[in-house]
Amino acid sequence: MLRITGDIAIRDDEIEERFVRASGPGGQNVNKVATAVELRFDVPASSLPEAVKRRLAAHSGSRMTAGGVLLIEAREHRTQGRNREAARARLVELVRRAARRPKPRRPTRPTAAAREQRLESKRRRSRVKARRRPGGDEG
Repeated sequence: MLRITGDIAIRDDEIEERFVRASGPGGQNVNKVATAVELRFDVPASSLPEAVKRRLAAHSGSRMTAGGVLLIEAREHRTQGRNREAARARLVELVRRAARRPKPRRPTRPTAAAREQRLESKRRRSRVKARRRPGGDEG
């Protein structure tokens, strides 16, 4: 079981891992041993709360397939175990980020001084452009 937060956890049977051959460092070993891990997590079928599933889909971008399966690849280490840990750590971080409720935006209004400054700048710009026009008023 992967513990995400105090009340959110992912069961091991919800995570599917496949080991494939990795490119990169490893000498002769790289051609013989499948050390890279491809982690698959089916978000719609998972036990995560609905709000977290929605935010996770928004956060994951191109890592999410059309069917809602989250794909995480780890191939930076030479051993299967360390790549597996790296992939799981990335999954935990993604879900942890999605579990955080976004701060609600409070609508704000420009101050009276800011509004006046904006209008004054528009008036100034208008006068500059009016002077460029032929036959326009020269003042």
